[in-house]
This record gives sequence, structure tokens and C-alpha cells, in this order.
Amino acid sequence: MSSKEAIRSKFVDEFPTLVEELKQVLVKYGMPEEAIQWYEKNLNYNTPGGKLNRGLSVVDTYAILKGYNSVDDLSKDEYRRVAVLGWCVELLQAYFLVADDMMDKSITRRGQPCWYRVEDVGEIAINDAFMLEAAIYELLKKYFRSESYYIDLIELFHDVTFQTEMGQLLDLITAPEESVDLSKFSLEKHSFIVIFKTAYYSFYLPVALAMYVAGNHDPKDLKQAQDVLIPLGEYFQIQDDYLDCFGTPEQIGKIGTDIQDNKCSWVVNKALQLATPEQRKLLDENYGRKNSEMEAKCKKLFNEMGIDKYYHEYEEKVAEDLRAKIAQVDESRGFKGEVLTAFLNKVYKRSK
Repeated sequence: MSSKEAIRSKFVDEFPTLVEELKQVLVKYGMPEEAIQWYEKNLNYNTPGGKLNRGLSVVDTYAILKGYNSVDDLSKDEYRRVAVLGWCVELLQAYFLVADDMMDKSITRRGQPCWYRVEDVGEIAINDAFMLEAAIYELLKKYFRSESYYIDLIELFHDVTFQTEMGQLLDLITAPEESVDLSKFSLEKHSFIVIFKTAYYSFYLPVALAMYVAGNHDPKDLKQAQDVLIPLGEYFQIQDDYLDCFGTPEQIGKIGTDIQDNKCSWVVNKALQLATPEQRKLLDENYGRKNSEMEAKCKKLFNEMGIDKYYHEYEEKVAEDLRAKIAQVDESRGFKGEVLTAFLNKVYKRSK
């Protein structure tokens, strides 16, 4: 069995070829060399730098569905096709992040300046984000146009993109950084935001793509996958919210900023649900302010309220529910509950 690093580097090795193929599209249209070089830099700067979990999940899921022992068992052509879909998910992620960083006025991403803050880029980053998204459809056309499920892949990407943008919209109007209004927050709103903004594209999309290529695209199977992966994606984001507040910088690789950034996080929503009028007043006065003393007051309150205890209770309940759902999966049409167990195991009790 290949090591994690070897699996990742095999996937990364596919990307330069895709960049060359995308550059050829521009050549075909007669784009000047300076524009082609710009596009190449945009693709290389924004796409391959993260953990690549979403893209790798397409390959892993396909291998499980086909009954292979590891991704090394895939033929060269088979690997290339599922890796292309994995990179399409990473291009979608890159498109979201380039735009998101501008909306949030973020400074760094993946240890380097956000793309819009790179010299000479600025607001050209808006068009660059669109071109990252357009790359997905160029690759799908090149590699999958002759397949019976080609239109299913296109619709899946369009649907999931729209779902993510709906989640982002609700997040932006519920929790703008510059105006704090906790009366707009609720656990129900938080649930909608994270399901639409994170769960569909990060959890359901990679599995559904692998299912289409593996020939597992019965609507009932897609529904079985969705019924586990959407709540799992919600759990993943709640875990993220929890770690931002209660994790250490060494543990999560960054300093948590959700409190100062006025994030509509699970932690503050749980606190609002439980708060006495006095505790609510403290949150209204201190949450979402760019002030470390006010942030410390909120953290102290979250500790006093035992938010971590409520989180651990939630974690155990959701894991139990998801295991029960996976145990009920109907595998008669070739779908495998093992795919869902692999995702749950990656997420359950993670600490970073």
C-alpha cells in the first residue's frame, strides 16, 4: 500500500499536464503569450497548494467502489480520468477561495499572499476566479464528452456551485465583519450555511463524481451517499468551529479568529441558545470586535457555559447516527457503505 505522501504526489504529478492542456485552449483562440503566461500562473498559484483532500477523495472513492486494494491498482488511463475529476474539484475550490479572500479582505492563504494581493493582480483576481471555474468545463469536455453521464457531471458541478454560493450569500448577510448583530444568528441558520457552503462541494461532490465514473449512478445510491455525507459535512464544519475556539495554534496550525471576525460559528450559536440575559449582554458587547481583551471575555464565557461538553455530546450523537445510517446502506446495486465509513473515519475526533 502506498504511503499518504506517495498517493498525494502521484495526484500532484497529473496537474502540469492539465495546465498545458488548458493553455492550449487559449492558444487555439489566438491569445497573446502574456495572457497565456498569466493564466498559467493563476492556475499554478491557486490550485495545487492545499491539502487536496477533496480531489484525492474522488480517486480513493473510485478505488473502493471498483473493489481495488489501493489506488495503485488503477490502470494508467483509469487513474488519469478520475484524477482529472479530482482536479476539477480542486479548481472549484480554487475559484471559491480566490473570490472568498477578496470578499473577506484576507491577507494570506495556504502560507502565501492571497492572489488579489500579489503584485499587479488586484481586482484582475475577479476575472481570474471566473477562469478557474471555466477550466472545469474545458476539462470535462475534453475527457468525458463521449460518456453517457457527461451531462450528469456538468449538472452536478453547476448544482453544487450554486448551492455553495447560496451558503456563502447567507453567511455574508448574516455575519458581516463590520456590523455585529447577534439577533441574526441561530443554530438553524448556521446549519443551512454550513450544509450549503461546505458539505455539498467538500463531501458529496467528490463521492458523486466517483460514483458516475464507476457506473454507480442509480438515484437511490446517490441519495444514500447524500444522506450520510451532508450531515457528515455539517459535523466537519462544526468541528472546525469548535477547534477554532478551543484548539491550540500548534494543534490547528493557525490562530483562531472566528470570535474577532464575527463568524456565525456553532460555538457562538450554541452559547446564544443557552445564554441568560446577562450572558447575552456580554456577548452583544464583546463578540465580533477586533479586540483581544473582548475576545478573551467571550472565550471565558464559552468555557464557563461548558460549550466544549455540549460539543462532545453532539460529536458522539452524530457519529452514532451516521454509523447507524451506514449500517443500513443497501449495497444490492453495487454501492458500498465502506466509502462512507472511510469519510467518517477521517473526520471523527480529528484534532486539526
